[in-house]
Amino acid sequence: MKYTISNLAASAAIFGSALAASGDFNVLTMNVAGLPEILQGNDVPGDKAVNSKTMGSKFSEYNYDMIHVQEDFNYHASIYETDNHPHRTATSGGVPFGSGLNSLSTKYFFNYNRVKWNVCSNASGADCLTPKGFTFMRVQVDEGIYVDFYNLHADAGTEPDDLTARAANLKQVADYIDANSVGNAVVVFGDTNSRYSRTADAIRVFRTQNGLTDAWVELIRDGVEPTAESLCDNPSKTDYCETVDKILYRAGATVDLKATHWGYESTKFLQPDGNILSDHNPITANFTYNPGTTLRQSDFWGGPWGNWFSDVPKLTTLSKPKAAAITVRGANRLDGVSVQLADGTIFTHGGTGGTATTLNLEPNEFWTEAVLCQGQKDGHTRNFYIKATTSTGRTAEAGNSTSDCRTSTAPAGWQIVGFMGQDGDEVDQLAFVYAPQ
Repeated sequence: MKYTISNLAASAAIFGSALAASGDFNVLTMNVAGLPEILQGNDVPGDKAVNSKTMGSKFSEYNYDMIHVQEDFNYHASIYETDNHPHRTATSGGVPFGSGLNSLSTKYFFNYNRVKWNVCSNASGADCLTPKGFTFMRVQVDEGIYVDFYNLHADAGTEPDDLTARAANLKQVADYIDANSVGNAVVVFGDTNSRYSRTADAIRVFRTQNGLTDAWVELIRDGVEPTAESLCDNPSKTDYCETVDKILYRAGATVDLKATHWGYESTKFLQPDGNILSDHNPITANFTYNPGTTLRQSDFWGGPWGNWFSDVPKLTTLSKPKAAAITVRGANRLDGVSVQLADGTIFTHGGTGGTATTLNLEPNEFWTEAVLCQGQKDGHTRNFYIKATTSTGRTAEAGNSTSDCRTSTAPAGWQIVGFMGQDGDEVDQLAFVYAPQ
């Protein structure tokens, strides 16, 4: 089954109740040179539709867990015709309507969003011809293991206006990460059109502002950002040279993430006669993941509406947090949730409607389980009901139960101490943050 964005209910069927184990996943980014042949040949021999079908078959053959493509404009259907990834984004259109950004995944993802650049430049080309920009998605790598993925295609060229636009593009992504991925593991990969050897390029913003590490710099360049230009052949004969296509990442408080491999995949993406399929070398990276040692999270329930919130950043600053009081609010739906910790810290999300129920916990009593039920309101999935259960079996509940429910249980020896999700005047989407008892 092919679809753009799965709903959260589907994830319950994908993963059982066992705790997430350590694991790994790999990613690929590739500019697929999908501008119409009449506009841009990309110095690639052969028919673009045929080449695109070959790319799709290669995507299937090597079965990368997450693929980001750029310039996926007028030959999008040809790529998807021969690819078999179960989760794929729908095209936003060919030139001049679409962004050319799409993703193909073996992993379930949600909260997908396309964002157009605020600034573009035609100084060196036609970067303003299409609504280029970046995309965001939250990927469920394993039960309770989530990583935020970003795909981007920044302004090209080296004229002063190009440099200004590209710096604005990358800063726009960095600001979005700060607003929507606070506390989360993040992987940014795509066509940045940037080089470390060009001092005017702003690629370092991801390191300085977001704490991201470039997997190529880390693994191939021994942690040193280059200052001298090193252009790549296509297909590249070495991983040491620098391309404008990048893979950057960081771990999160609830999931440890580490790059273990980076490389050019150029020789895997060739035409039958040995010619290249794109004017860009595709690149790949492998990551290992482990659940957090001081904080973990449950799966999400509800819909991707409202504003993102996370108690994780504050929780990382606390020593041995413990819930002292739980307050839930609801009437027809779940209006609000709140937890007060033993040190007086209070986390409150949602609105003030409905009836509030508060449960005060004893010193040796912990919040260990929560049931959430979701439903539809005005065409949007929201949380309708919550039931909180402590280690002694006491409960607090609010809202109206539905037939679409999920139980989140803290790992043995852990407890619920906070939340993450999206809200407005109600609780649209919710996950629970665990800490050791």
